[in-house]
Amino acid sequence: MISSQLEYKIYRSTLSNKIVLLVTANPNCNIVATKIFVRAGSSYESRDKAGLTHLLSEVITKGCEGLSSFNIAEQVESLGASLRTHAHSDYFLLSLKNITSDFPEILYLAGKILRSPTFAKSEVELEKRLILENIRSQKEQPFNIALDQLRKVMYCHHPYGLSILGEDVSVKNLKNTDLFYFHQQYFRPDNIVISISGQIDPHHAKTVIEEVFGDWQIPNTELSTALNLSKISVFPQQVITPQDTHQSIIMLGYLGASVYSPDYAALKILSTYLGNGISSRLFVELREKQGLAYEVSAFYPTRMFPASFIVYMGTAPENTEKALSRMQKEVELLSRNGLSIASLQTSKNKILGQYALGKQTNAQIAQVYGWYEIMGLGIDFDQLFQEVILRVSIEDTIKIARKYLQNAYISLVGQKTTAENILK
Repeated sequence: MISSQLEYKIYRSTLSNKIVLLVTANPNCNIVATKIFVRAGSSYESRDKAGLTHLLSEVITKGCEGLSSFNIAEQVESLGASLRTHAHSDYFLLSLKNITSDFPEILYLAGKILRSPTFAKSEVELEKRLILENIRSQKEQPFNIALDQLRKVMYCHHPYGLSILGEDVSVKNLKNTDLFYFHQQYFRPDNIVISISGQIDPHHAKTVIEEVFGDWQIPNTELSTALNLSKISVFPQQVITPQDTHQSIIMLGYLGASVYSPDYAALKILSTYLGNGISSRLFVELREKQGLAYEVSAFYPTRMFPASFIVYMGTAPENTEKALSRMQKEVELLSRNGLSIASLQTSKNKILGQYALGKQTNAQIAQVYGWYEIMGLGIDFDQLFQEVILRVSIEDTIKIARKYLQNAYISLVGQKTTAENILK
């Protein structure tokens, strides 16, 4: 199937073993970017195995059948190529970047890494120590503390409630056998999307993919799915951590919609209006006009399950109560007034402009289309997303604000006296 999206032609095909292949022909640059997605992120982990996907992403390139960590690094560097892995809440990703002539060689290496990792005990233990140091470091940063405690009260026992890194106890208890089992469960051809963009003939790309992955058989076992988001906390809830710090971090959290929801586009616009850039409502009102914020923003990530809509601010301790009240008021205004015609159009322009800028390089193009495919949205979502953003009305923003942006979860990290005043 060939789909025409803007100036790109995307060739989509499915191999006999169910691997989905996307190739975006871009003849203007002698670089090929490959993104290999596996439907296996932290949302597929049980709580006692939290951090497993991230650990796997760190050690999977540290050795495979016939190659040591050094051999892998040497081969990548000798080609002047790039090979990276990343764990996300909803998927695992292996990214490649190389000149066109080296595509077969780097892909053969990627195939070995994905299909036959060794998970050497020494490498696993080393990465666990590094991850534990990272977790401890994050516990010293007020923003991360506030975000961590907010996620936990919002999502209860669902994996979205935890950092992708996991927790001290869970990471310490992870074993090589856990990695092998997780790999066996999810790293299988019928659970993979390969997205390629660059100066490469689509038919040649498919031939190489089939040579590397064509003999990979689908196991007889049933494919496991992500843990469903079935339980959330009863709001309102507030969590406060006293800390000897020079500023307070305040977060308001609201449980939003997943990317599959018809409400997704309006929530994206509301998040952009509130906290995207120096022209955003929160920045102008709370920082520039009222001088309450060192930093202020909002974010609403794209997720497979209902995502958190978060508004946050860093402020002086003496301004904490006032800042919290004003930030709540700004969100409440959305349910009464929505956005003005000008603000709505500006927010749409921001989203669509940033979206277009996010598809400038081969790596970005491969990422976008592969991401849509692994999420089950399909490559046509590229155009659909832009259309639904343009269709959002002022009435839609009011309706969606009333539906989602009520009774916030509150997370605060600040000085003890400040915390005590908030609790009163």
